[in-house]
Amino acid sequence: MAKNKLTPNSWQRNLRVLWFGTFMAGIGFSEVMPFLSLYVDSLGNFTRAELSLYSGLAFAASYFVTALASPLWGKMADRTGRKLMLVRASAGMAIVFILMGLVMNVWQLIGLRLLQGVFSGYISNANALIATQVPKRRSGQALGLLVTGNVSGALFGPLLGGTLASVFSYRLTFFITGFLFILVFLVTAVFVKEDFHTTKKSAMLTTRGVVGELANAKLVFGMFVTTMIIQAANNSIVPILSLYVRQIMHNSPATTFYSGIVAAVPGIATLFAAPLLGRVGDQIGTDRILIIGFVLAMSVYIPMAFVTNVWQLIGLRFVIGIANASMLPAVQTILAKNTPPQVTGRVFSWNQSFQAMGNVAGPLIGSFVSTTFDYAGVFISTALLVVLNLALVYHNTKQMRQACRNG
Repeated sequence: MAKNKLTPNSWQRNLRVLWFGTFMAGIGFSEVMPFLSLYVDSLGNFTRAELSLYSGLAFAASYFVTALASPLWGKMADRTGRKLMLVRASAGMAIVFILMGLVMNVWQLIGLRLLQGVFSGYISNANALIATQVPKRRSGQALGLLVTGNVSGALFGPLLGGTLASVFSYRLTFFITGFLFILVFLVTAVFVKEDFHTTKKSAMLTTRGVVGELANAKLVFGMFVTTMIIQAANNSIVPILSLYVRQIMHNSPATTFYSGIVAAVPGIATLFAAPLLGRVGDQIGTDRILIIGFVLAMSVYIPMAFVTNVWQLIGLRFVIGIANASMLPAVQTILAKNTPPQVTGRVFSWNQSFQAMGNVAGPLIGSFVSTTFDYAGVFISTALLVVLNLALVYHNTKQMRQACRNG
């Protein structure tokens, strides 16, 4: 089945359109985060323990369902095309966010957050579509650029969401977010082009059949675990970051302001570094860029545990942003270069499932370590996660390095 005739350079236009789509999706996902707990609080008269529980459920619900639903949508993507999945995800998210602005109790909100996870997949399918269209020699650069759309949207989103919620209301902000996703839906439906072909065999492949299509299944599944650990490491410090800032600033009134800077700085670094590192990876080897990223992260997380002022923390967080720019885009590129087009949707959706599992596991790890030890212990444990990931990646990419030397 063929759809939307492509020209040789259509991938470049698709990249521009999907960059905008992922940028808007990044805004949509992140702009409600600063006030989600406050919105939960407005839906009932809760004790402190109940508010913590319901807020945690509201935050985690969508990630949990995303981990379960992504493989199903990946199978559909390989059967029907990635554009249809992009349209499905953006339309579903628009409906869900508008409904969130209409909820009357916390359980309705949690239910819609679960439904939000069902309609996941815009980012993963955008990556999969570009991965199947871009020339392999330029995949690192293209996927590195694409990741900056989501990162920059996620940076801008909390500022926009906080402003809208302050000027208008929580409910109106959900409506505005829903309309942003309507815009993503329209732009995707009209401007993204995909000349998709499927065969009876590729549409009906079982999980074992998909694995059989992979020339290096061990490497691909190793990248899934790598993605999960990267996300767990990045998110393990989320629960304690503002508390750590408050501690090193000795309860200064400016803690909230500086906490925002500390949270945003890695994304700013990633925004500028990802395209450059993607190009470098295409030249020297994506696996080398990935390993460099782990070494850099490992060398930065440990000093974070011993900072004495907030500017030291901001500087180290900036370096972590550069490390992030060399890690997740590199994983996506390795997957793109080692996955045949007929199963790309499922491979990228499986990767999204592992990413969602990391998003859930990370804050749990951080909360447990900070409770058992202290805030500094979270950074040490995160460094240990990075060391584990470095060893895993070094082992799994050994064949790639040998092939490069022989080639």
